[in-house]
This record gives sequence, C-alpha cells and structure tokens, in this order.
Amino acid sequence: MNSFELNKLLGAILGICTILVAVNIATDAIFAPEEPEKPGYEIAVQEPTAANKDNVEEPAEPEPIEQRLARASVERGMSAAKKCAACHTFDEGGQHRVGPNLWGIVDRPRASTEGFKYSTAMKDKGGAWTFEELDRFLANPRGYVPGTSMTFAGISRARERANVIEYLRTLAENPVARPKTAESPPQTRSNDKDVPPNLH
Repeated sequence: MNSFELNKLLGAILGICTILVAVNIATDAIFAPEEPEKPGYEIAVQEPTAANKDNVEEPAEPEPIEQRLARASVERGMSAAKKCAACHTFDEGGQHRVGPNLWGIVDRPRASTEGFKYSTAMKDKGGAWTFEELDRFLANPRGYVPGTSMTFAGISRARERANVIEYLRTLAENPVARPKTAESPPQTRSNDKDVPPNLH
C-alpha cells in the first residue's frame, strides 16, 4: 500500500469519527433531558368506588362481626369463596376434598363432619363454628388453631371475611340468624328463597 492510499484510508477514518462526534453533540442538544424540580415519581391514588371499596385499607381494629355481617354481601362472599373451592365443596351432601364439605358449617360443632379425617389440633380445639369463631379462624387459620392441616393463609380484610361468612350462613336448609346489632333487627331461621345457588 503506497502513501496516497494510506492517506485516503486515514482520512476516511478521521471523517467518520468527526461525523460521529457531530451527531452525538446534535442528539444531546435535541434530546437533552429536563431535570425535575422534585426527584421521584408522582403516584396517582385511585379514589374508593363501589367496585373497589372492599380493597380499601381497613383500621387495625375491625368492627365486631355482627356489625360487619349486617352490611355483608352474599354475592361478594360467593365470589370471594371461590378461592376455597380447590379444597372444599359447598353443596348439600357434597364430597370432601382436602378440606371438609362446608354445607351447614355455621354453628356446627368443630371437627364433626362424618367421613372427614380432621387434624388432632382441630379435634382438640372443641367448640362450634360460631360467627366469631369463623371470623377468627379465617383471619389466620394456623395462628388460631396451631397444628391445623389447613394450609390456607387466611383472609386479612375484615369486610371480605364478613362477606364469606354471610355466604356460608346461607348454605343450610334453615340458615342461622345473624347476630342482633343496633343497626338491624334480629332474624329468625327461615327457608330463604333468595339464597344464591351453591358454589361448585
């Protein structure tokens, strides 16, 4: 390679480098980022609506279960209970799965369903599945009955638990009356005609 060709090659390389530098300077000038007055990102918080009010943060101390049941929704409870359907059935005479059938669970003695093998911890707990007991258990199953074979983590939102318990209350031929509150008159047992269809 003679000196003339070498000079052309070096000139071409130098020209390319000059163009690249010029393009870099131009893009920095055109697309220069603006420095924010306040670092970070603004997060828009959605206002509570009827559709998402069950997801609103609740106070550390929830209302008593009787007050929550007075405003509970069977339809929302049925929807929330779908997460339990992998381990439980809800229809009358339904088969047991990982957990027992839940038809007639409210006020039923604990660990009393025939044909299901309960854990020793559940048998030793004793008592009945009152509204209060269901509320405490559903909030933290393993915390309330240490040693239970139920692996479900629990339902942390008090409103959602009340909805589920209200749905479970309807799963009986003669549903147990809701506990009396100052907000609503006591109910009597009756064959509810408006009970929604069972969850399968």
